[in-house]
Amino acid sequence: MPEEAREQSENAYIEEAAPLEWAAPGRPFQKRTKQFYLTALLIMLLLEIILFLFSQYLLMVVIVALVFVSFALATIPPKDFKYRISTEGIMIEDRFFLWKELYDFYFKKVDGAETVHVRTTAYLPGELILTLGSVNKEEVKKALITYLPFREYVKPTFMEKSGDWLSKNFPLENK
Repeated sequence: MPEEAREQSENAYIEEAAPLEWAAPGRPFQKRTKQFYLTALLIMLLLEIILFLFSQYLLMVVIVALVFVSFALATIPPKDFKYRISTEGIMIEDRFFLWKELYDFYFKKVDGAETVHVRTTAYLPGELILTLGSVNKEEVKKALITYLPFREYVKPTFMEKSGDWLSKNFPLENK
């Protein structure tokens, strides 16, 4: 095989193997104001008092731990992840998902960041959430549509509806 033909076939394989790569934050992130932290602390204190009156000490510790985790996630910005969509599947950092493990995909805006949600056939993780960052939504759609069905609309679950209702009616900060 001539040298030039071998280089062309290797380049074609490389382009086909990784049609789309990008780096973006690992999760949607929105800087929070003082009002968010103060409101969350007040709600926590109210729950702590109620639980103390009913002698639910273990549940009190769980609530403090959950508030701590939410504060940590709201304060520390995420690191950038490397995302790659190839002919074999989707790679997020060092974790690889084959196409046969994935079900379908749809786009959603979360905390002001555009994301693509890829549902899995297995119960865990259930859904991969890839932040798009600077990559174009249409490029990602074009790369995924050959392997997975695209959903324009996905019916929200009861938990999603409940969370949206709570955040709409009882916001932790004014926007």
